[in-house]
Amino acid sequence: MAYWLMKSEPSDCSIDDALAAPNATVPWTGVRNHQARNFLRDAMRVDDGVLFYHSSCPQPGIAGLARIASECRPDPTQFDPASPWYDPTARPQSPRWLLRDVQALRRTRLLSLAELRAHPGLADLLVLRRGNRLSITPVSDAHWQLIGALLAQPGR
Repeated sequence: MAYWLMKSEPSDCSIDDALAAPNATVPWTGVRNHQARNFLRDAMRVDDGVLFYHSSCPQPGIAGLARIASECRPDPTQFDPASPWYDPTARPQSPRWLLRDVQALRRTRLLSLAELRAHPGLADLLVLRRGNRLSITPVSDAHWQLIGALLAQPGR
């Protein structure tokens, strides 16, 4: 099993939105970075663990736990001119962008970006690297375990 941190803007899809969806499952649409797309396509597997991260909001951080719930498939938003994720260069016969379904498992206390940065054991967590803008990043086993332990503690 592998682990991932997946960023979502709460105004687009929050952990609560995902939990309220049928089967608590949402399609992870809108990935428009080649490296993140390659993670979806080549590295993720069904049942991999996910840290559901709220980004581009007043209090960014890990807001829940989820799992990868489907195989990879084309992201239909790339073909929809009304979508903010429309890509006029994508063709149904050769899609450029992919998605996987993500099933929310539970909301956690918010493990804020500041709290993540304050923990020395997470210094090399990819989401904390300067200049990292990827919406999907791998999480090591050690980081997953440490974050799980932090989530079990009362918030700061």
